Amino acid sequence: QVQLVESGGGLVQAGGSLRLSCAASGRTFSYYAMGWFRQAPGKEREFLATISGSGISTDYADSVKGRFTISRDNAKNTVYLQMNNLKPEDTAVYYCAASRRGIVVVDSYKYDYWGQGTQVTVSS
Repeated sequence: QVQLVESGGGLVQAGGSLRLSCAASGRTFSYYAMGWFRQAPGKEREFLATISGSGISTDYADSVKGRFTISRDNAKNTVYLQMNNLKPEDTAVYYCAASRRGIVVVDSYKYDYWGQGTQVTVSS
């Protein structure tokens, strides 16, 4: 069982930056691929970024490529999402997730554990 706790959300002006963190419980964090998703009101959950267990491989949604960066620190059991040049349309609840597959994972149904989410609001 893996428990995930996100933090770092908040209110930011357009063009600003935020860094989200996701702390994971357990001793096998490096076995899991990690991902970030978001869900805006009235919309489906959207994939943003994923990173392999080793941290070597990453993948991004086109909507955030070049603005968001996913990273992880396996010694701290933590995955991060650095978000730059934020836009009002980035407003959503952001979730981290863990997949036993270990490699980069894009599809939400392939994730086994989810955090409770953290709100990000970008004002114009």
